[in-house]
Amino acid sequence: MLGDPLSDQFVLLGKLIEKMRRLLAVAHVRHGGLGLQIVNETIRGRIEWDGVEHSHMPCAVVDGRRVEWDELGRMLMTFEGWQFKLEVRDPSDEI
Repeated sequence: MLGDPLSDQFVLLGKLIEKMRRLLAVAHVRHGGLGLQIVNETIRGRIEWDGVEHSHMPCAVVDGRRVEWDELGRMLMTFEGWQFKLEVRDPSDEI
């Protein structure tokens, strides 16, 4: 949470907690008959390293769950033929 370092730290903490509550209240994936499925047309998460040395492949964390790149691709196949917009944002930005 970015803020003025001279401001009241408890106010910043309150803003951080509110942001966390807001983000945790939204589910982007759920388990279905074919594994994880995208709930709506929007999916938000965080890009991470897959942990395999020399692989240079990402994975994603969505709703606190690690999603491998191929699994994310499988989930997107539900929307084959649709258009998409990929935005990469700073972790401190509001979403």
